[in-house]
Amino acid sequence: MEAKIKYEFSAKLWRHSSEGGWYFLSLPKGISKEIRSNLQWQEEGWGRMKAQSVIKNVKWKTSIWFDTKMDTYILPVKSEIRSKLSLKEDDLLHVSVLI
Repeated sequence: MEAKIKYEFSAKLWRHSSEGGWYFLSLPKGISKEIRSNLQWQEEGWGRMKAQSVIKNVKWKTSIWFDTKMDTYILPVKSEIRSKLSLKEDDLLHVSVLI
């Protein structure tokens, strides 16, 4: 996948409340609205859209999901990335998402 559009933002890392909950970053609502307005056609099942993410010069292939309850896209931050960067819940991170 060749990334075309880059979005940059800062957000706090949060953990889903379910047992063994995943960690996420919520994209700002303005950015989510822009992505949804222009690129929703790229969504696959459950509002999933392929993307690449960069935190502290670590880049990985991932997806963002549109969360209808939060009315924004959320970016999962997998264990491998959290370990590599020593990330913890509530860390404020500067993130790039490429779609």
